Amino acid sequence: MAMEKFELEGHDFIELNKLLKLLNWVSSGGEAKLVIDEGAVKVNNETETRRRRKLRKGDLVKFESQTVRIE
Repeated sequence: MAMEKFELEGHDFIELNKLLKLLNWVSSGGEAKLVIDEGAVKVNNETETRRRRKLRKGDLVKFESQTVRIE
């Protein structure tokens, strides 16, 4: 399984729901909220249910078979 990298360009963080949408892991903001609320997303190997969790450099996000590291 290849790990994607997401570059934080000019920002300190990105919110979890926005990241899922930007990576096209979900088709809409509503779907992002749903999968986060259902506990389907992990941040640093722990289930994350905060939709607007601030992701910073070094964080690892997993959803289904996809993984991304924030750089």
